[in-house]
This record gives sequence, C-alpha cells and structure tokens, in this order.
Amino acid sequence: MEANPKNIFTIKVEDGKPGKDGQLAVGPVFRSVLAKDGFPQLEPDMQTSWDVFRVAAGKYPNNRMLGWRPLKDGVPGPYLWKTYKEVYDEVLQAVSALQQLGVQPGSRVGIYGTNCPQWIVSMQACNGYSLICVPLYDTLGAGAVDFIIDHAEIDVVFIQDKKIKEILSPNCKSAKRLKALVAFTSATSEQIKEADNIGIKLYSWNDFLKVGKDNPRQPCPPQANDICTIMYTSGTSGLPKGVMLTHESHAMYVKGVDLFMDQFDDKMTTDDVFLSFLPLAHILDRMIEEYFFHKGASIGYYHGDLNALRDDIQELKPTLLVGVPRVYERIYEGILKAIAELRPLRRVIFNALYNRKLASMKAGYSHKTASPFADMLAFRKVKARLGGRLRLLISGGAPLSNEIEEFMRVTTCAYFVQGYGLTETLGPSTVCYIDDMALVGSAGVPATYTEIRLEEVPEMGYDPLGVPSRGEICIRGKSVFAGYYKNPELTNEVIVDGWFHTGDIGEMTPDGILKVIDRKKNIFKLSQGEYVAVEYLEKLYGFPPIVEDIWVYGDSFKSNLVAVVNPHEENTMKWAESNGYKGSFGEICRLESLKEYTLKELTAVAQKNKLRGFEYIKGVVLDPIPFDIERDLVTATMKKRRNNMLKYYQSEIDTVYKKLGAQKNAAKAK
Repeated sequence: MEANPKNIFTIKVEDGKPGKDGQLAVGPVFRSVLAKDGFPQLEPDMQTSWDVFRVAAGKYPNNRMLGWRPLKDGVPGPYLWKTYKEVYDEVLQAVSALQQLGVQPGSRVGIYGTNCPQWIVSMQACNGYSLICVPLYDTLGAGAVDFIIDHAEIDVVFIQDKKIKEILSPNCKSAKRLKALVAFTSATSEQIKEADNIGIKLYSWNDFLKVGKDNPRQPCPPQANDICTIMYTSGTSGLPKGVMLTHESHAMYVKGVDLFMDQFDDKMTTDDVFLSFLPLAHILDRMIEEYFFHKGASIGYYHGDLNALRDDIQELKPTLLVGVPRVYERIYEGILKAIAELRPLRRVIFNALYNRKLASMKAGYSHKTASPFADMLAFRKVKARLGGRLRLLISGGAPLSNEIEEFMRVTTCAYFVQGYGLTETLGPSTVCYIDDMALVGSAGVPATYTEIRLEEVPEMGYDPLGVPSRGEICIRGKSVFAGYYKNPELTNEVIVDGWFHTGDIGEMTPDGILKVIDRKKNIFKLSQGEYVAVEYLEKLYGFPPIVEDIWVYGDSFKSNLVAVVNPHEENTMKWAESNGYKGSFGEICRLESLKEYTLKELTAVAQKNKLRGFEYIKGVVLDPIPFDIERDLVTATMKKRRNNMLKYYQSEIDTVYKKLGAQKNAAKAK
C-alpha cells in the first residue's frame, strides 16, 4: 500500500495585508474546503437546538438515549437507560410545568449540578419553551453562583440535590429572586421549609413533572436567531462573563460535524456510545452530546467520581471518549507504568512494535492497516483497558504534547484527534483529520462554519506575514457568539469588524494548519525590558519527570524568573528513596536538596531548548498540593488564575527573590 497523497484541508479566501495607517498586519484568511463555495445552508427542519432534539426523538423513539449508574450503598450498579421517546415525554412535561409556574419565553433558567439525564431534560425543556438555559458550573462555588443568578436574572434553577444547600445559603443573596428550585431527585423537608421562608417553591423531580402532566401545554419553539444559552466562562481573572449563543449556531455546529464526518469511511451509527464526564456546563461536552442526539446514539454519564472513571469505562464500553490533556496524560502514565513492569524482553518487543507501527502511520498508512500484527500482539491490551470498543478519542481545552498524541494514536487502536476552540466559538473552531500524522502537534484546520486568520502582536514580536506566520488567532463565521450578556463594551473590544479576537497566539502554515503556541495576555516584562511568554515556558518546563505542574512568574522590578512547582508524587518518592531520604511526600517536598534537584532539571530543559538567559528559572517554591479550585488557584477548566496564585504564594516568592538578591550581592562582593 502506498502512502496517502498530501491532503488539502483548507482554501485561502483572502490574502494577508501589511500594517498601514495604524492598522495591524493580518495574515491570510483560511476556510474549510467543506465551505469552499460559502457556508452550507441549514435544512428547514433543522434550524435550532430544539429541532435537533425534536427530530431525533421522532426518528429514533426506541433508541437508548441517556444512561446512568444508580448507586446502592455508595456502589454504582449497571447502567440504566431512557429511550428518546421517554426523554421527550419528560421534556414535554417539564415544558408544561414551567408554563404552569408562569415562566415566560425568553426568561433565564439555571441548571446547577453534575452531568445526568435530568440535566439534559432541563436543557431541552428550556429549548422547547424558548427559555434561555444558563448552566452553572458544578465547581463554581456560592460566590459565582450568586453573581450569575443575579446578573442573568434567573427565575428557576434545576439543581442537583447536594447543591440545594448552596443556593439556600445566606451567602447566596440573589436566591430570593428565584420563583422555584427543582431538585434532580428530591429535597429534605427542612430544605423545603427553608426555601418557602424566602419565597421559593422547592419541588422534587417527580412532583415537578406531575405538575406538567396534570396541566399539559404545547411547546413554544424558538426561532433560529433566538438566544439558546448564556454560558458563563469562569475566566482567569475578574467576574464570570456571560457568552450568548444562538439556536442557529447550535444547529450549524451539528450540520458542520455531519459534513466533516461524512468524509470518512468509518461512519457514526446509532450503536455509538459516548461517555460524558467533562461538565455539561462547558461547551465541549454540551455540543458533542447535541451531535449524538442528532445521530440517535447513546450517552452514558459517569457516576460522579473522576478517580473511578476507569470503572465507568469498563461498564459502559464507550466508542467515543473526550477529555482534556490531563485525562490523556494520566492514561499515558498508567500505560507506561504497566510497560515498565513487563519483563525486559516483552518491553523490547512492545517498543519495537510501537516504533514499527508509528513509522508506518507516518508513511501514510491508517491506524487500522499500519500494523495489524502489532495491534493483535501488543496494543489490544491497551484497547481493552479503555473498554475494548473505542473508535475515536478527542482532546481539547489545551494543547497536548506531540509525544502523548503519537502514543495515543499508535496504541489505542482508535482514531485520535485534537481541536481548538472557546466557549465564544461554540467549541471546536479547528479540528484535526483522522489518520493524518502531518497534523500531530497541531490544533488542526478550520471547522466547517469557521474562518481563521492571524493578527500582528507587535509587543510580542509576532508577525502574521513573517516566516513562520504567527499572531493572535482571530475567528469569523457562523459559530461566533452573539456577544457578552449585559457587557457591550467587552463585546466591542473582542469583536472588531466581525472578527473575534481570541487572545490566543497561533502559528499558521501556508496551507492553513493552526498550532496554538502562546497566550497574548499571559506576558510580562522583566526589569531589563524583556517580554516573557509565560505559557510557552510552562509547557516546556512541564516536561521533566519530577514536575507535575508548574507556574512561572516574573516581577517587573526583577530580572529573574521564579516558579512554583507541584512535584510529581511517585517520581519524587523514587528520587527520595534513591538518595536516602525518608518521610511523607509533604516532608520530602520541604527538602532543600529536592529544590536544588528540581532547579537543575529545569535548567537542563532551558539548555536543551536553547532558551534565552532571562527565560531561565532561577528559584523555585515546591508545593505538594496540586493547584486546585478549592484554593481558587485554577478555573473549572484548570486554567491558572495567575493573580490569585500571586496572592497565595506571595510570601514564598518574596523569600525566593530575597535569596536570589543575597546571592547576587555576595557574588559582587567577591
């Protein structure tokens, strides 16, 4: 079999333009080949998110739609399922109940809790009655929930049982504006009384549906340009922003994925199963579920414990898995650990088979044809660890390392792709093509309804007309959001002449393949006047085995970079044992010798990557506790809250800088 010819994924619809009269330079505009003649039109019966669900319920009434694992004595049992018809009937009852409560079309309705069938019924009830669904992050905490309920002027909240206490907390002052709370299952008599005292009617799930069943009403379908969702993004600083997304954009996402998937021999079928564990309050999981509804396929929800996700995988046996890079890093680490425990000869065989298959895939063979022998002998065991039926894995949310992407493509016996997008672009704006190794390490090419170009960032030295072409990623098309709710100033700041300025820095090949390399706002200037692109450095400095995670910081009044490192627990304890140290992980992390070793490893990375002197890390703080949401150090999507990190670690950072200053003065005195 010969290697595949070079694929053409994009068309250039506009040439780049140099900067002129105060205008920044811009690169060429690229669009998907699927939209070479313009963005495809939607079918008349598929104009809204409600249409997607309504049509599917009529077409696939008896197909399994939503699955969950009921807990018995804290132990999850087998998956139970509701069909499309059963879910549709519940949605109609919920629509009727909302009308009976006096909620008017266009009102905002919140959903607060982890992924489950009730979440989707609540969402579709909003769609069916022209209400605006406002997801509340399961990890946001009372302060942000209070802000969103007030800011979005929410009337009703569908809520997970254990979250009720947070809404009824005195800290959630905006709760008084709510007409009703609807528990995903039930509420205690004390909670019902407490809610009643502040004027809120608190329903159990079944009681709420009975209100609708006893008072049936007709749906009030939305129009294409109506707002479907206000999805608040937690952001890395400041208050959450309400991203307004239209029904038409939801429908176009589904149509776009359909056109994209139709290019491949492996078609999605009604037998496909998606394991949902990324929050439905995030755009990526939400939109993948909408596409699964369109295809009449099945969605099974994890039972609520991410540490036991492998148990859900083995029980559900999904065909699609979607995760952020950390999910795949853990899978990768688990497989490497298993390989390390093999006998030496078997390890040699595994590595030889891996290299052979990787070489064949790089030569143009598909993952299925690259080495069936290697799949049978070695990689079927990796596939079995992931349930045995996986056909496609998708990584999003942040760039994944080339090494791990290649490893997943070779060993999982499934297609593996990355994409790039934001809440403001309804999720994936670029996507990789399956089985094309030329796209490894990239974010892919423009999605069906997207146009992309790069814009000059002079303060960082990024030039879209240079070689390579680099600049701020700007997106235009049918997938771009309608604006930030109640914030026209910020909307006008980021959408200029129809182009949404993402704040991310990209590198574009001449044929329109995008790589995300940096973040525009995450730069700072050191005292010598040098700009530092911190996310790029964090990616590089995250490679040593001793590093689990790292935050790089530079003070504008100092000339050196410092960092806070979360050491990798297993590798740290191995280092301690080999160097004769004993104690708990926390005790080992307090050793000066571990700091010195970590700094030495970081310096080796800087040397290997030929970093400039001011990009070297000169001092470290070690924290055995991973950067977490509880301390408000990261967002719900695990992006670093850099301002909060500085406040939290300020005293330790000051100590490091003081020590560096003393060393510098001592060196001068010699």
